[in-house]
Amino acid sequence: MSALTSSLDPANAPAPRPGGALGIAKWLLPLLVFCLLIGGWEFCVAAGLTTPFIVPAPSQIAKAIVTDWGSLGPALVSTLTTTFEGFALAVIGGGILAILFAQSRLVEYALYPYAVILQVTPILAIAPLLLVIMSQSAAVLVCAWIVAFFPVLSNTLIGLRSTDHNLLNLFELYGATPWQKLWRLKLPSALPYFLGGLRIAGGLSLIGAVVAELAAGTARANGGLGIIVLIAPRNYAFPRAYAALALLSLVGVLIFLLLSLVSHLMLRKWHESALKREN
Repeated sequence: MSALTSSLDPANAPAPRPGGALGIAKWLLPLLVFCLLIGGWEFCVAAGLTTPFIVPAPSQIAKAIVTDWGSLGPALVSTLTTTFEGFALAVIGGGILAILFAQSRLVEYALYPYAVILQVTPILAIAPLLLVIMSQSAAVLVCAWIVAFFPVLSNTLIGLRSTDHNLLNLFELYGATPWQKLWRLKLPSALPYFLGGLRIAGGLSLIGAVVAELAAGTARANGGLGIIVLIAPRNYAFPRAYAALALLSLVGVLIFLLLSLVSHLMLRKWHESALKREN
């Protein structure tokens, strides 16, 4: 018993482990793996293990980003514009519909199946039809919205439905109106779910935009990076295609990091997922 008591004494408790080393490793290890992959790729090309014409070295890709920036830059702006516009529409539409579904079962029963249909229908099959029905820019925007819409709707709806029932009963006991319950209780409770949906939708909106651009590229259209990825290999400009793909990957990572930062800043002071722990 004395041994157990002494182990539970705060004075005898082990000191908390410093998080500085873990924080450095969190960034250093991915960077180290990235350098190893790039170095191995460069070595394989230099040693003749791959065909430089088809699989260029990272140095050639970096050079293509600089030399072909005249075409890559405007294409990047076009893709980013479509991505952010589709993302904004998905956030607004998905959030509003989730609130409507949470407030009215009849609205949910009437519209939710169609949201599921949009989610499960392959976007690659929808894009060519949209390009026939509407202009290229509108079709690409709709594709980016369709892909990013459902995660926002689904996550936000789950969050609104996960509100503590004891707190709901307390609000009802004090005679709170439906608007007060929504604004003061349900929306704050659903915020972590909503932000999680945003992190998913950010990358998906980029994917939807690129898929629509790939479909548009079959018609020799001009536009974003997806069209360059499709057209450049046909013109034997493989470094340009890889450069466009590298820019897309970089943009996707930056979008995820930005949305993760927004989520952390909004949740760090009160939600369990963002609070720092000592154990």
